[in-house]
Amino acid sequence: MSGVSPLTPFYTQATAHLSNLDATWAAHIQRIGPCLHAPLPTRDPYQALVRSIAYQQLHAKAAEAILGRFLALYPGSDFPSPQQLLATAPEQLRACGFSATKLNTLQGIAQARLDGIVPDHEQARLLDQETLITQLTTLRGVGRWTVEMLLIYTLEHMDILPADDFGVREGYRRLYGLERQPTRKQMIELGLAWSPYRTLAAWYLWRA
Repeated sequence: MSGVSPLTPFYTQATAHLSNLDATWAAHIQRIGPCLHAPLPTRDPYQALVRSIAYQQLHAKAAEAILGRFLALYPGSDFPSPQQLLATAPEQLRACGFSATKLNTLQGIAQARLDGIVPDHEQARLLDQETLITQLTTLRGVGRWTVEMLLIYTLEHMDILPADDFGVREGYRRLYGLERQPTRKQMIELGLAWSPYRTLAAWYLWRA
């Protein structure tokens, strides 16, 4: 089986497009090398949202430890179903390291999956990105950034720019030697030149 990703030609087009914008982008991409953005399209949106909430406002190692304790509550299962999560005592979930706020969000996501608000993978792919963002941000604790991560990593959208993301804005500031980060509005305007490759532009900015 070939080790070449089916996305490789698209990535090549993206890096060429970004490199042609100006010398700064060209030098940055030359320094970082080929794009290694790796979506996880087999992950269910419900699962992706739960994992994303676990990582919110935490360093990766701390989030991974909490997630590990959470998954250990369900031996014999790769990931708990919404029904299993809702049937788990709050005390057990709190013992994993989830705050009361995150616990409420996780339970809300599980219930929303059962109610059809959180779509399965096939349903999610039929929705345009703004519809999905509007639908999922009605859930407590789920903001636009969380849904954008779902679009990028689970649904393989290649033209998403998380304009509120600190790493994207700080990456752009460092890349161009600015005193301040661009605002959300400025980031959106700048990103117009990166379309239809804004996801990959974000990947490179995260590495700035």
